[in-house]
Amino acid sequence: MSKKMWGGRFSKPTHPLVEKFTGSIHYDHRLAEYDLLGSMIHVEVLRRAKLLKTSEASKMYKALEALHKKASKGAYVPDPSSEDIHTDIQNKLEKSVGALALKLHTARSRNDQVAFASKLYTKIKAVELGALLSNLIEALGTLSENNRGLLVPAFTHMQHAQVVYLKDYLGAYAEMLKRDAVRLDAAAKNVKLIMGAGAVAGTPIDSAKYEIKSPGRISGALAKSFDIHPVSNSIDAVSDRDFVIDMLSLLSIIGMHISRLSEDLIIWSTKEFGFVELDEAFATGSSLMPQKKNPDVLELARGYAGRLYGNLVNSLTVMKGLPLSYNRDMQLDKEPLFDSIDIVSIELKVFSELVKTLGFNKSRIEEVLEDESLYATDLVYYLVDKGIPFRTAHSVVGRLAKHSIDSSIEIKSMSQAELDKYSDKLLRADIIRLLNPTVSVKSKRSIKREISYVKSHVGS
Repeated sequence: MSKKMWGGRFSKPTHPLVEKFTGSIHYDHRLAEYDLLGSMIHVEVLRRAKLLKTSEASKMYKALEALHKKASKGAYVPDPSSEDIHTDIQNKLEKSVGALALKLHTARSRNDQVAFASKLYTKIKAVELGALLSNLIEALGTLSENNRGLLVPAFTHMQHAQVVYLKDYLGAYAEMLKRDAVRLDAAAKNVKLIMGAGAVAGTPIDSAKYEIKSPGRISGALAKSFDIHPVSNSIDAVSDRDFVIDMLSLLSIIGMHISRLSEDLIIWSTKEFGFVELDEAFATGSSLMPQKKNPDVLELARGYAGRLYGNLVNSLTVMKGLPLSYNRDMQLDKEPLFDSIDIVSIELKVFSELVKTLGFNKSRIEEVLEDESLYATDLVYYLVDKGIPFRTAHSVVGRLAKHSIDSSIEIKSMSQAELDKYSDKLLRADIIRLLNPTVSVKSKRSIKREISYVKSHVGS
């Protein structure tokens, strides 16, 4: 059992079951890197407040920096008997610098420590996720460029609707991901790093008097927005978990977008559709049916969306009835946060590679584009151009389409006399010209088609 950061008031040891039930070191150890950065900053605050001598501050800072180097390389090994990561760091520091480590917790509480470390973790992960989003957007752009000019049917209600460029279809997902990147960027900037709240009521140190700066290890895009704010409300500072819920909400939306892309690719890869071919490196087989090539990656991404939603609801439920300020229930926000970040991170990495390998069955797509129902709206606009009111034109083409279906006769095969039964404005030569996918997409002038697949990193 490791040494605790509390206990003077207690005469009995903690029951082993309580140790196991309340401990968080098995998951919050991943906050080590961020908690250590907060401690390095706090050492400088204590030095400026003359609560640490310069020599003491230097010795403690170097010891913390050594631990941080290990943590940033994934080499930090926590003691599994520690209550939490804050305790583990304190104990390791004490082994390194002795009794001097006992001064680190001056004007500090684990309540404000965990808030700072969690916020910094969230802020940095938002930047990393933004870069991963950019990679997927770029991969969609490359896929679009490699299939320039390819036309595909678009669907509404899973029924044939109209013809579109594949680049527009893929571009729809790029637009979703770009919105995700914008939301991530805003979330990262909205996370305010606060120090000096103490347990709930603030501390004797005038944080406004002692300028707090980020340590040198914070660099790059994040450093531009790495500001540590003085305490405006200490109660809110230790009890706020809105930033966790914001991140879980954003991750749920990203997961939903990836799930929609997965669903399209699952459908398009079926024999019934046959539009797209999944690379064997991103598919799996059956233990019984040797012919199978299953889209398991896509199905798991679709399934993980449910877990992302569950993590969001989990955290909302934990927070919904908590009185101010800090309550131990809030310890339970970390596992959903870590889990959701892990899920979305691997999904974005996998999909950035999967998208690059997709192959399109152009002959099959061309076969489907022969469906005349895809051009029904074009025929309506044709009649409108001839002076027929839209609703009338809509009705004319609807009856014509029904006749085509009922009689199993293609519209382009109908005689002029048959077309005249529905409208004398329907000229057979024009109809044959209009029942063409290229003519159809080029007639849509409202679309500027300025889809951008350019990288746009969060925090830049």
